[in-house]
Amino acid sequence: MADEDNKHGVNEGDKLRGDKYFNDTGLWGFIHRSFTKSMGYTDDDLKKPVIGICNTFSELNKCHSHFRELTDYVKRGVWQAGGLPMEFPTISIGEPYVKPTTMLLRNLMAMDTEEMVKAHPIDGVVLLGGCDKTVPAQLMAAVSANIPAIVLTGGPMLNGKLKGQTLGACTDCYQFTLEHKAGNISDEQLTVAENAICRSDGHCMVMGTASTMAAIAEALGMALPGCAAIPAPDSRRRHMSEQTGKQIVELVRRNIRPRDIITKESLDNAIRVTMACAGSTNAIIHLVAIAGRLGYRLPLERFDEISATTPFILNVRPSGKYQMEEFFEAGGVPSLMKEIEPLLNGNCLTVTGQTVTENLRGVRVTDRELIYPLEQPIAPQGGIAVLRGNLSPNGALIKQTAVSPHLKKHRGCAVVFESPADLNARIDDPDLDVDENSVLVLKNAGPKGAPAMPEIGQIPIPKKLLMQGVRDMVRISDARISGTSYGTLIVHVAPEAAIGGPLGLVQNGDEIELDIDMRKLELHVDEETLRERKTKWEAPPPAYDRGYGLLFLERVLQADEGCDFDFLLPPELRK
Repeated sequence: MADEDNKHGVNEGDKLRGDKYFNDTGLWGFIHRSFTKSMGYTDDDLKKPVIGICNTFSELNKCHSHFRELTDYVKRGVWQAGGLPMEFPTISIGEPYVKPTTMLLRNLMAMDTEEMVKAHPIDGVVLLGGCDKTVPAQLMAAVSANIPAIVLTGGPMLNGKLKGQTLGACTDCYQFTLEHKAGNISDEQLTVAENAICRSDGHCMVMGTASTMAAIAEALGMALPGCAAIPAPDSRRRHMSEQTGKQIVELVRRNIRPRDIITKESLDNAIRVTMACAGSTNAIIHLVAIAGRLGYRLPLERFDEISATTPFILNVRPSGKYQMEEFFEAGGVPSLMKEIEPLLNGNCLTVTGQTVTENLRGVRVTDRELIYPLEQPIAPQGGIAVLRGNLSPNGALIKQTAVSPHLKKHRGCAVVFESPADLNARIDDPDLDVDENSVLVLKNAGPKGAPAMPEIGQIPIPKKLLMQGVRDMVRISDARISGTSYGTLIVHVAPEAAIGGPLGLVQNGDEIELDIDMRKLELHVDEETLRERKTKWEAPPPAYDRGYGLLFLERVLQADEGCDFDFLLPPELRK
């Protein structure tokens, strides 16, 4: 962190990291200069601030397919501002492709990014991310490395279009496949939809995890205002890239670092923005992990406190009507933040070098169909609620804005699946003892159990109920869900079943009660019966016996702790 008495200014007594590296008069200075100049750089170039550009382009990551072009515009901005841009790669994790789940690799990407930043002679870094786990991984790394940094997200796709209907990935992916399973859509119609839903570069264009994390990067102050919502193909995404390249040089000159920007107060701002836009439940895990890198335990109660006092005002799917393209036209995150400005910590510093309040001067809310007034919100509370009870003593999450109204208070008998494999084998069995009032329970899908907590919490509706017209049920798991999901989905149950949490003790026929208003998730089984079941409980066999997978299983924390590795936290937070 910058010296306390010169927190946001240049410390004249210190040389830049790159300056020390290239101006060393000994052997290593000679080697550094010689090898670098062989790539075409000159002595004048080596006197400039060195700006690393973390380019996570990958042909195995659709959301980042346009990053080569964006990097060129970032470099243009860096050169214009008097810096020396040097591009480098890290792993890139694309949500549709990585198995068993990108969550397995988020911490690895954070480690890769942190070590690349710390190991090289760079004075500041531009972090290009977009797909769900890439932005949180980069923010975790930025806090830990703590050199001047700025986030540039890749932007959402253009809206999908089909016969006059607006489509959104992956909210409509679920819808189309559900109706296909029910027999209401033919194979040919499904193929037509496949070709229409994703029609440009960019990440998912609803308020899924990618859009939520882009909004969070802005709300934290780590991305330039307006960055999150610009569609990927829009020329203004290129303008934003160039501006970002210029701004990182300014951050280096002023010695403004991530820990000057990401604070308890700015984390509260990010939570408020998440709640106001009914963002992804995944954001909770990532924000807890980012806070942990600061040495701050961010309890789930804080999310619920902020949700209870932050109205839901953004009319964007999956909890609303519109998509990111319209949100951009309505002013994007700055307009949303302007509307909730009375609830924000306005003195928080941002990568502009100005505070949140200063950034919001002159911002106006122009589209009340997209961004509702604070006094007349879509709903009086934020998008996500934290549930507790004997089934989830350490908390569980539900996106309350995407729940069917008749299920917000519900009591039903459990239909239990012991694992994801068991779910896949039996969910469509015509003899499954299930009706529309049942509560579907999936065990062993958490951080250690699945492994790595995949996005399978949107448990499918059994086919025989689909054929009867049922489209939502109460579903409970220790898994995650995509931010694009919808329905009565209770996820992140902690502690998870695989380590002996109460979820692992649920049996078929047990009565479960959900009451969102009361924040209650209760298993109506007496304590003596649960103690008896516990004596017979056995942990599932581990998914890995070597390599990174084994490291993950041995050191990953639970969902309510951010699923980071324990050894990556500051010493004061390690158990």
